[in-house]
Amino acid sequence: MPRTYSLHFASELNAPVEVVWDAVGTMKGVNAELGPWLRMTAPPEAAGQRIEDAPLRTPMFSSWVLLGGVFPIDRHHFMLAAVEPGRAFWEESTSWSQMRWEHRRRIAPRGDSGCVLTDALTFTPRLGALGPVLKRVIGAIFRHRHRRLRRRFGELTSLR
Repeated sequence: MPRTYSLHFASELNAPVEVVWDAVGTMKGVNAELGPWLRMTAPPEAAGQRIEDAPLRTPMFSSWVLLGGVFPIDRHHFMLAAVEPGRAFWEESTSWSQMRWEHRRRIAPRGDSGCVLTDALTFTPRLGALGPVLKRVIGAIFRHRHRRLRRRFGELTSLR
């Protein structure tokens, strides 16, 4: 039985939910978080699509995950399970490296003008022996994404 891994990340951001959602709800927003180390491709019809306008429970498109924006390292097959416009999404996808990839992102108000963005990941690697390595790599990627988000929006420090 393949092993499943879970990771959780949270950042308190100094921006309203609506501003953060507007920035992260597109492939452009995803790539802003991933850069400069990684980039994900999208077909032209999906490149400008907002996540709340995407179809649910049906495969959307496949994306190359590119190291340095050039070298393909994985092929990700997107499918959204649910979207709460302006607040959350739940992605249930697969990739060449993952037989199961679940990404739940939620943005909740915090204080008068800030928010908390959380990412909860659950994944099952196709090759069980790579599980510990993939857990470290995915953890590093999401820590990088959250650093980029905090740099872009600022950290909410008044509640600490």
